[in-house]
Formats: sequence, C-alpha cells, structure tokens
Amino acid sequence: MTNKQRIDLIERFIREHKYADLQTLATRFGISLSTVRRALDALEARGVLRRHHGGASLVETDELAKEYDFIARDQRQSAEKFAIARHMADLIQPGMTVILDGGTSTYAVARLLVGKRLQVITNSLPIAGLFSEIGSLETIVTGGSIHNRLGVLVGPLCEQSLQQIHADIAILGGAGITEAGIWNHNALIVAAQRRMIAATERVVFALDSSKFGRKALSLACPFAASHTIVCDATPPAPILKAIQSAGAALHVAEPVREETE
Repeated sequence: MTNKQRIDLIERFIREHKYADLQTLATRFGISLSTVRRALDALEARGVLRRHHGGASLVETDELAKEYDFIARDQRQSAEKFAIARHMADLIQPGMTVILDGGTSTYAVARLLVGKRLQVITNSLPIAGLFSEIGSLETIVTGGSIHNRLGVLVGPLCEQSLQQIHADIAILGGAGITEAGIWNHNALIVAAQRRMIAATERVVFALDSSKFGRKALSLACPFAASHTIVCDATPPAPILKAIQSAGAALHVAEPVREETE
C-alpha cells in the first residue's frame, strides 16, 4: 500500500465516522501509531480534520453541525474550562476509581489527570484515546453506540455497563444550569449521565459561567447533597440559593491561563 492510498483510506474512514482515535486507525489499517500520526498531520494540513490528543475529528463545514462537534465545542470558554479543570483535578487522588463523561469540560479535566495512578471509566472516545498510551492509568470504556459528532458512547449497552460498576467519584459536564438543576441537550447522553450518578457517591459537575441560566432538552438531575458544582464565577442568586437549599457544594475556581504546550 502506498502512502497516498493509506492517507486516502484514513480520510475516508474519518469522513464516515466523524471521529477516530489513533489506536483504532492503527489496528484497522495494520500500521504503526507513528504512521497514523503522519497521515493525520497531512490531512490536517489539507484542512480535512483537526488533530487533538489521542485522535482527530472531521472539520465540519456546516455551522449548525459545529454546535455539536466535539472539537468546535472544545474551543469555547477555554480559559474558564481550564480554571475549572485544574480545580477539579485537585479533587482526584491517586488510587481512585473515576467516571468521566463525554463533555469537553470533562476532557479538559482528563488532560490534567495523565500523571496520576487511577482507574478511569468513560464513555468518551476522545478521553479513551488520550489515555490509551499512558501506563499509570487503567481505562475502562463502556459499550454502546457512537454519537459521532460528540465522540461518546450512548444507548442501552452503555447504560447496562454503567449499572455494573461503582466509582469513588464521577466528573460530569452539562449544557446548562438553572435553579431546577443540570441540563443537557441529548436524551441518550442524559440517560448515561443518570447511570453514572447512580454508580457513585460523589458527583462533581464542571459548568462554566456561559451555562448559567441555560436550559436544554432534558433535565439531567436536580441538585443533591452528594453534588459539587465547580464554576469559574458565582452563579446568579436563584441558582446559588437552589444549590445551597439542596445541600450541594459550590466551588468557584480561581481564574488561570492554560500554559501553552
């Protein structure tokens, strides 16, 4: 197989699936990880995809589709997300079993956990790709159907696998937060999050200030005493009162700037 043929096959795969991690491409096409990286670099230079930790995602030309594209969403509120992520990463101690969902705020947390000895359970393909080459982490990926634009596994198989586990802590994201609780866009994602919440005794939500007062399709959960909400600013009074009334904890992350790599 020539290099051009290899790149064409990888391009066709990513155009079909919207996202692919390095290990999946290496296994599917029988090539090394370094060869995959070179092919992805070539495709990124042509504007076909965006590279990121552990894989690559198709560049969508449709602006509405970008609302649901993992990488496009990952660029939003980046400074705020990093402040929240750094605070949340400090809550996770070596030896813990941690559930990480598929949100971009959660991915920001995952990037700061790479040096810790942890057992991670996730339905996020980008997070699984990030951790795939790290020896200090044991990564368990749920089953399920792939929600391509978000790179997450959802559906009955995902929910069943989450029913069978228990974790020390769950790190979850959301599309919005109001006095009613945490909201998310997709009913299948909400169903998976509810299983994650049931599988642990402590849940920490990452929600930057752009989510304040926003509702989405489904209410993932109302506030509870086992919840910790981490934001980059203090929420409006009605939301703050609802958090306090439920006995949930609110942490306001100290603003920082992410260091360039």
